[in-house]
Amino acid sequence: MSALARENAKFKAGLLRQNPTSWHSTGTASTSSTAPSTPAPVKPEPDSSSGSKKKQKSNIVYSQPADTGTGTNVNTQLVYALDHLRSREGPMSVRELSLLTETPVDSDPVLFAKFKSHDRVHFDPKTNLYSYKHDFNFRNKPALLTEIQRHTRRGGGIPVRSLKESWKEAPVAIEELEKEGDVLVTRTAKDGTLKMVFYNEIKPNEDSGGVPVEQEFRDIWHSLKVPTDADLLRELAAEGLQVTAAQGAAPQKAQTKGKKKRSAPRQRQVRVTNNHLGIDLSQDYVPPTKSNSGS
Repeated sequence: MSALARENAKFKAGLLRQNPTSWHSTGTASTSSTAPSTPAPVKPEPDSSSGSKKKQKSNIVYSQPADTGTGTNVNTQLVYALDHLRSREGPMSVRELSLLTETPVDSDPVLFAKFKSHDRVHFDPKTNLYSYKHDFNFRNKPALLTEIQRHTRRGGGIPVRSLKESWKEAPVAIEELEKEGDVLVTRTAKDGTLKMVFYNEIKPNEDSGGVPVEQEFRDIWHSLKVPTDADLLRELAAEGLQVTAAQGAAPQKAQTKGKKKRSAPRQRQVRVTNNHLGIDLSQDYVPPTKSNSGS
């Protein structure tokens, strides 16, 4: 097949693939196909750099202060150093603490003096290392159980949060002790997080005086329903009993904010007789007459 025949066949195939509905009414297929198509206007692509800048600006929260690190105030730097020392389980040197917290605790004499004299900082002169003084000092489960037992005998439990600050594995150990029946745990109602822990003085065995409760009794106990207030009052009335009302405080008399009566002024006793002059001051003064004065 010659080159002309191949071009003719390609042209016919192109006509068959075109949609006739898109042709103009006045034109034909040949004129519409041979007419040069005007190129569509190209939309300028947005600059990626400008878009990223706008996106970064929109993510900035202007109501929050910028993070300036440890700051320049001595007390602020002291707080940073103490927080890092508390999160560290083992002791560390002051140089290492300065590098990790980016505070001049090793070069600033005022900051170093406050850090060393803090009541939560323990210094070991043999090793020249510093460590944080936690409320409790234990690193294993038996020592944890001893600490819980000691506090329970005093009449109270221990917050699990303070135990976790002293030993990070404390919550896991407490759950293991709870399964073994050595401790009693209270949890939050929202998500069941460990809250307080107490030592279980009555173990679930006959040697300690505790016997596990039978499942049948547990089912009966949980099946009981607390009656409503109306049913409770009805049952008490049927038995001839009355509800004991709590005696409230005696009502205080309302103090009236009236005007206070002004008391009469106290009359001062006046001496009415002058013995020295021989004149009675209670009598009206009468000037002497001339006859009396001449006689």
